[in-house]
Amino acid sequence: MPRIKITFIKVNMMYSKGKDALKPLVFPIVEALTPDYCEISFYDERIESLPDELDADIIAFSVETFAARHAYELADRYRKAGVRIVMGGFHASAMPDEVLEHADTVLTGDAEETWPAYLEDVKNGCEKRRYDSKNQCPVAYVNNNAHCFEGKRYLKLGMIQASRGCKFNCDFCSIKSLYPKGVRQKDIEDVVREIKNSREKLIFFIDDNLFVNEDTARELFNAIRPLKKRWACQISMDIAFNDELLTLMHDSGCIIVLIGFESLNKKNLEIMHKSANIGVKDYEAAIKNIYKHGIMIYAMFVLGYDHDTADSIRETYDFAMRNHFAVANFNPLMILPGTALYERMKEKGCLRFDKWWLDDDYRYGDAMFYPESMTCDELMEGCRKARYDFNTFGNILKRMFGTPVNHRGLFDSVVFLLINLISRSEIHRKQGSALGNDKRL
Repeated sequence: MPRIKITFIKVNMMYSKGKDALKPLVFPIVEALTPDYCEISFYDERIESLPDELDADIIAFSVETFAARHAYELADRYRKAGVRIVMGGFHASAMPDEVLEHADTVLTGDAEETWPAYLEDVKNGCEKRRYDSKNQCPVAYVNNNAHCFEGKRYLKLGMIQASRGCKFNCDFCSIKSLYPKGVRQKDIEDVVREIKNSREKLIFFIDDNLFVNEDTARELFNAIRPLKKRWACQISMDIAFNDELLTLMHDSGCIIVLIGFESLNKKNLEIMHKSANIGVKDYEAAIKNIYKHGIMIYAMFVLGYDHDTADSIRETYDFAMRNHFAVANFNPLMILPGTALYERMKEKGCLRFDKWWLDDDYRYGDAMFYPESMTCDELMEGCRKARYDFNTFGNILKRMFGTPVNHRGLFDSVVFLLINLISRSEIHRKQGSALGNDKRL
């Protein structure tokens, strides 16, 4: 039989190219799952332009919600040429019926369970409209140096996933909607092998929370310590006072952690079910304890919950500057489909847009809903100003030298400056930009 030609596309949400693109692990996962009777090529539109014409029998899209509009534009164009379209990714899992308006087939959940089944049916001429994963497959080894990355220029950051899912159930987060049954962990031997084989000196664990439990975390940190890599990860606030684990993290190469502070208001934390934070009485004591172990902090805030005001947004900015965070995100609350928050806001009639990701009037950074204690403009402008002010050149230097942890050595100093310069560039590129809507298509 003739080989099936497949083009796999990671879709960009805008038409300008960014500087913050990281290797998408879906590429090597799909490449390893694709059988020999297929010929597959990969495009990442965040860093490269698509050719005018694609020689493909099937075009597959990995779709996130912010990129959905553009994915549909491309899919509609290619379908007119008679190419079969298949879509997967977080947005496809959250909105499969919407996706099927633009695709011949939708894959929900983990690719390991759906991609091989779909291709087998294509080979036999009996493909279905929908393939649903139960998200029960093992989290397998991923080749960080796979062929699919050749010729593509990403940030020099090795991407590692040690687990899928999250042990918490935050109101605004889409992770729980995709992995409702909890966390699945990769064998630590495979994690170690991935890190050892990675060409990059700096590693980023993309896990939504690397701290699943103490025993697993301790085993992982001890296992990667001999590899002499530097690394970053996302953790929850419940590790902030665990001196043993923080010491192990630093000694095994951790230089920066991403933490969802989300809000300074306990009532907001209760609404969002941020259980890891509610029990922390003193954020600043937690910050000092993490700094004491030589680890920088990338702080994330979600702004616009019921007890937020225009003044409290500025107080959050002041808090971030006072604590000299290496990086901070000041995000207007994002109402993502598939989350409990989206359903609640829709039921209450609080959404500004029925589907903001498809709306002509939505711009990146806009309020997606009507806040309880401020106007939409106050939310949007407060977040915009916090983002811009936090990332002025003067404030970058002020934060760098405000605490020794941000410039402990040459490597850490370079990392600090690079992530700040990239963050500043991306904030200015994205703020106020439309999603998709390319009149050329």
